[in-house]
Amino acid sequence: MRIAEIDGPRLHYRIDGNPDGAPVVFANSLGTDLRLWDQVMPILPQEYCYIRYDKRGHGLSDCPEGPYSMGALVSDVEKLLDFLGVKDCVFVGLSIGGMIAQGLAAKRMDLVRAMVLSNTGAKIGTREMWADRIAAVDAGGIEALADPILERWFSKSFRDTPAFWAWHNMLIRQTKTGYMGCCSAIAGTDFITPTSGLRLPALGIAGSEDGSTPPDLVRETIDLIPGSDFKLIRGAGHLPCVEKPEEYAQILTDFLKAQGHG
Repeated sequence: MRIAEIDGPRLHYRIDGNPDGAPVVFANSLGTDLRLWDQVMPILPQEYCYIRYDKRGHGLSDCPEGPYSMGALVSDVEKLLDFLGVKDCVFVGLSIGGMIAQGLAAKRMDLVRAMVLSNTGAKIGTREMWADRIAAVDAGGIEALADPILERWFSKSFRDTPAFWAWHNMLIRQTKTGYMGCCSAIAGTDFITPTSGLRLPALGIAGSEDGSTPPDLVRETIDLIPGSDFKLIRGAGHLPCVEKPEEYAQILTDFLKAQGHG
C-alpha cells in the first residue's frame, strides 16, 4: 500500500503492470475504491504502467470534512501525478472519475494526452437531486439508499450473483463524510463548456443497463469532443468493468493501441 503525501489529503495509490511503461491512470466512481478495476488489471497489456488511486473520502485516502468541490478533486489527482512524475497519460475515469478526467484535461493538457470517459457526463443530475441524496444519507446513512443505488449500478442478472454482495458491502462501508462530500462536488459541476473545448483523443463507454448515467448521457458528453468514439457494453450497468471485465479490457486495449501509447 502506497500513500502520497501531497499538499492536501494523503492519497492511497497503487501501481500495476510495468512501472517504466507508458502511464494509464484510473479514477473510480462514487462509493467505490480502487478495487473497482481489479478484474480488468490482469487482462490488460502488461507493458503499460497502471496507476490507480482512492480519491479523497474514499478507500484508504484521507477523509477531510466536506463538502468537496470538483476543483479540489481535480487538484488532488493533479498533485498526485506531479508527485509521481507522470506526464502524457491516458486517463480513464468512471462516473465522478470521468468528471475528474474532464476537469484535469481542461486544466493540465501536459498531463493528459488521451482520455476514456466511462459511464459519466459533463453534468450529472441536478443540484436538487444531489441535495436530496445528501440529506437522506445524512439522516439515515448510505445503507438507507443502498438498494436503489445498487439497482442503478448493476443489471438484474448480476444482482442475483454472490459477487454482488462484495459491492453492496463496499458501498455501505463507505464513510458518510466522503460520500456526501463527493455528492456535493458532482452537484456543483457543469463541464459542458470546458469539455466542448477539449481537443484530444477521447472514448466514451456506456452500459446498456446503466441507471445512473444512461448511454444517451455518455454519448452526448463524448460527442462534445470532435473526433471522439463511443462504445456500448450490452447487459452491463453503471460499472461495466465489474460486470463485463473482458469486454471492457478489450475496449481499453484497442484504444490504447490506437493512440500508439508508449
